[in-house]
Amino acid sequence: MKKSLIALAVLASTGAAMAQSSVTLYGRLDVGFNFTSKETEGANPVASEDQTKIDSSMLNTTYWGLKGSEDLGGGLKANFDFQAGFNLDDGAGTSTSATAFSRQSWVGLSGGFGATRIGRTTTPYDDVNGSSNAMFDSYLAPFNRIATSTTYNARPNNTLYYQAPDMSGFSGALSYSLAESDTTDDTYSANLTYAGGPFKVQFGYQFEGETPTLKEKQFTRLGGSWEMGAFTFKGTWGQVENAQGIDGRDADEWQLGLDFKTGPWVFTGSYAQSEIDSYYVGTNYVNEESRMGFGLAAAYALSKRTFVYGGYEQDTKEISGSSNYPDLDHSVFAIGMQHKF
Repeated sequence: MKKSLIALAVLASTGAAMAQSSVTLYGRLDVGFNFTSKETEGANPVASEDQTKIDSSMLNTTYWGLKGSEDLGGGLKANFDFQAGFNLDDGAGTSTSATAFSRQSWVGLSGGFGATRIGRTTTPYDDVNGSSNAMFDSYLAPFNRIATSTTYNARPNNTLYYQAPDMSGFSGALSYSLAESDTTDDTYSANLTYAGGPFKVQFGYQFEGETPTLKEKQFTRLGGSWEMGAFTFKGTWGQVENAQGIDGRDADEWQLGLDFKTGPWVFTGSYAQSEIDSYYVGTNYVNEESRMGFGLAAAYALSKRTFVYGGYEQDTKEISGSSNYPDLDHSVFAIGMQHKF
């Protein structure tokens, strides 16, 4: 009798603990058909390349993950997230190393004070990077094709991350990533956001330390959006110092975009420009570089979790007075499907 009562007590306590914990399998599947054209002008001879492919992550990255939380009482929770990218077209993982969960692998706490993470996770700069980017902030977005302020380290290892709670629409986040090396400096990042009614504004900053072969890099981003009925106007400005770790490779860039929603349809368009200062690569002097791009796309929702899409993007790169670095014209047309679970 006593053993039965003890067994019932153990089962009851286990059930209560399980009721306070949760683990979720989640993911995003994105695959599409695309036709890409590239032409290099200024080369001798002029080089061109056309490709027709089926690619994973045509619109957004394909991944799967496990996340969960445990209620510790008093409003305190323990949380974790493991996330891995992969390709739908061939089933291969997207990481070139043996990293199992290259997109997320962290554990942390959350409560009235905000939330913390420790491990490998996105930086605060990455969290706001595409918030005001039209064209679904996707592979088809011209800003993502031409901007150098998108070439940051989105997921550093050994990261300490803090997300502040929402305060009347304002919030912010900080992170510090240890290089754990005597020859490489650390990385730190921050953001500040505001969301009130139809207006949203995001500011982000990221510093990536110097390495034996690369200069320190600094990324700044300011974005905003305004909803007006079925229309959402979007704008983004970015600045980068020493892009790709090259001393003097500084850039100013921007994009303007518009989303229009009607029923299950979303139509979107964007125009972007980037101006990069002249700089040296070794002993080669590279003149000022100008980049521009535009895109149009549409998506049709089949359900809350599934939609089909199509779009076109074109961008160009021009380097004044340089034969070593020829101009480049690029365009892509794509149609595909995305499903979330």
